Amino acid sequence: MFIKRTKSLCPTCNSVISADIVEEEGKIWLKSTCKEHGAFRNIYWTDPVMYHRFERYDAVGTGVSNPQNIVPDDSCPASCGLCDHHHSQTLLANIDLTNRCNLDCDFCFANAKACGFEYEPSFDDVVRMMDLLRSEKPVPAPAVQFSGGEPTMREDVVEIIQKAKEMGFPQVQIATNGVRIAQDPEFARKLKDAGLNTVYLHFDGVSLKTNPFLKIHKKAIENLQNVGLGCVLVPTVIRGKNDGELGAIIRFAADHISVVRGVNFQPVAFTGAASDDDIKKSRITIPEVLGGIETQTQGIIKKDDFYPVPCVLPFSDLAEAYTGKPQVRFTTHQHCGAATYVFVTKDGMVTVNRMVDVDSLFESIEKMADTLKKGGTINKYKALIEGVKNLHDSVKKGDHSNTAEFWKLIGKTLIGQNFDALREFHWNALFIGTMHFMDRYNYDLERVQRCCIHYATPDGRLIPFCTYNSGPVYREQVWKKFAKKP
Repeated sequence: MFIKRTKSLCPTCNSVISADIVEEEGKIWLKSTCKEHGAFRNIYWTDPVMYHRFERYDAVGTGVSNPQNIVPDDSCPASCGLCDHHHSQTLLANIDLTNRCNLDCDFCFANAKACGFEYEPSFDDVVRMMDLLRSEKPVPAPAVQFSGGEPTMREDVVEIIQKAKEMGFPQVQIATNGVRIAQDPEFARKLKDAGLNTVYLHFDGVSLKTNPFLKIHKKAIENLQNVGLGCVLVPTVIRGKNDGELGAIIRFAADHISVVRGVNFQPVAFTGAASDDDIKKSRITIPEVLGGIETQTQGIIKKDDFYPVPCVLPFSDLAEAYTGKPQVRFTTHQHCGAATYVFVTKDGMVTVNRMVDVDSLFESIEKMADTLKKGGTINKYKALIEGVKNLHDSVKKGDHSNTAEFWKLIGKTLIGQNFDALREFHWNALFIGTMHFMDRYNYDLERVQRCCIHYATPDGRLIPFCTYNSGPVYREQVWKKFAKKP
């Protein structure tokens, strides 16, 4: 069954080609043909029911009002930075601080150690990239993540974090293997004192077979806990390697809820050379990850508990209606990722879906936003109070203490306008998410144009994540262009 037409890349030559997304044999496929290299069929999504459920959350944004490029329709994706065809704002910006690394992992998304040259932008270069992000309109980029390579190898990384906070980024993160944090407890404190909000810790499993750096990771988590700096575990999921430990990773996170804020599973993307056998053997999709989570948690966390990123748009609408100011809008493509929240209690884990009818909750929030848009300032509090009453219809019968806690947070946030209460929510809950970045085998231009995760580069561009890391290989081009001279 034909679903839609898009553009993709030839897996052999990387040229832009037409492609169809189709449903065949109980799966969703990306089918394309290159005039020179023939026909291709690659897996896109393994669960048609979930595919179509997520499709209901399709929400195309309006992009930024100050795009970097005005380009012809047929120039995508070869004309990045952000152009007038890009439909989403920057929700999270990545800045590669270096391509140096202090580990030699079997799989490296950035292919860092194989470059043969050193890329490391100057402090002033990094500041210019951050300035570009904060100049986005109508809403400056709210979050920046420093990546690499291994960003903690830079001696000025603490000063860079401090500068990011000075420039107004509400959320500052660092993506790290944890080696330096494990070796130097004082470094963890310096990161915290500099204003770092979250450590994105590469964490592939809970056994030495899946995670040879487990001892390092445990020590890093201990040092972060001691200074009160939260982390998110980030496993690269590879079929046959660590997909049997999805539930165990979540239980590990729950056991360390005082410091671990979430788990963000990343199904493997083949950004380097890969054979057909490699792809068939190692490829795993979002529905398969979620199905594995359901099986390995004995149904405590179900596949259907997960929602696509655009589901939270009603909250942006509500905040915009109440404040009268533009808000960041989560218009990521609905098939890029999925997430849920799990409350960790003394009796075990309880997903937010067990306490709340999530669809009804979103509907109620949307109605509140609509009411606020129509009413004047005097009616704002009245609309919020009436809205909270309506939200009670969303609450399912369940554990009273958990439900009461949920409503306490809703009340603080919506009625008291204490949006810091959401931070309290995060401290009492575990975020479980998955984001499947694309490679040239499953590349969908429609997803690229909706990307909310962008790389800033020293030449003043903002490039969507999957364009930067695959397809027209911008990462390698950028690193080579700005490599340190021998």
